[in-house]
Amino acid sequence: MQHMAWANAALFEQLKGLDDRALALAAPGNEWTVAMILDHLVAAAGGYAERLGAGPLPLETVPPTMVAELDALAAACATYDARLRDAAAVPEGVAEYVREGQVRRRARSTILAQAVHHATEHRAQIAEALSANGIRAIDLDELDLWAYGDAEGVGA
Repeated sequence: MQHMAWANAALFEQLKGLDDRALALAAPGNEWTVAMILDHLVAAAGGYAERLGAGPLPLETVPPTMVAELDALAAACATYDARLRDAAAVPEGVAEYVREGQVRRRARSTILAQAVHHATEHRAQIAEALSANGIRAIDLDELDLWAYGDAEGVGA
């Protein structure tokens, strides 16, 4: 969970160095823009935290149109990632939550694993959208577990 939060924060820092137009880019064959993917990544993190009883569902947001808006989105992401880290400390069990009027039950570890995989997938989609448009701003190898360990002194 710590790696996910670190990688998400690093992604936002890298994106802050881009032009506003980069947020409107998408990969060929994908209608989701960088901004839409970012907004979804953050909202989903809040949704996963809510499923684990770690806060309310996030408010609906709109994808950012300017890089200057990324600070607020990054702060929301950091809040949700912290809630997920706290939820990971709770012993394994079954989480119950309501979606579409139905009570759902999932193992807590399943929700946490999905949160990690979901964030990883969308960081990769953002890198792909930028790269497909000639912007090589996101190097996924700089966001992997090994880079996290080196940056944070974990496992040294």
